[in-house]
Amino acid sequence: MTRLVPTTITDLRMSAPPRHLPPPPAGIRLALMRAENCPLHFYRYLYATIGRSYLWVERHGLDDATLAERIHGDGIEVWVLYGNGAPAGFFELNFADPTTVDLVYFGLMPDWKGRRIGPWLLGTAVNEAFSRGAEAVTVNTCTMDHPAALPLYQRLGFEAVGRREHQLPVPEGFTLPTHVPAANSP
Repeated sequence: MTRLVPTTITDLRMSAPPRHLPPPPAGIRLALMRAENCPLHFYRYLYATIGRSYLWVERHGLDDATLAERIHGDGIEVWVLYGNGAPAGFFELNFADPTTVDLVYFGLMPDWKGRRIGPWLLGTAVNEAFSRGAEAVTVNTCTMDHPAALPLYQRLGFEAVGRREHQLPVPEGFTLPTHVPAANSP
């Protein structure tokens, strides 16, 4: 059974690279690698583990062929961050329009939150887009995402360009993020 959960989506845009990129956190061995032709099971693991707390449900029930189209399509890149040898986060960029690159997904594994990795990883994602000639980078966030997501995007230089209400279809078995007021509960 699917229920509809109200959320507010904020569309953001950055039209120039940030003047200063956040530094990598100290004391952690980090490695960032592009996952070329990312295995579907590994993508599902990253997506589910990172997104479960924030109702990332759009790709939850996709069959293999549909998911492969989304993540192996022209211009799509999945980058995986490893911390001390284990997956620590990922981001997905869509270069289909090389002048306006979309940051499709961005997140950290639960064990890696609060270690100052997020700002650095976001800066790295944005830098990757601009280093290849993008004129703008776009991203969206919603009220289901981590409460620090929107302020982090704005601190790095993203500006809100739109806001819209949305009814998010949530499959059975998912619970509302703890930061969402009970009034949003179905």
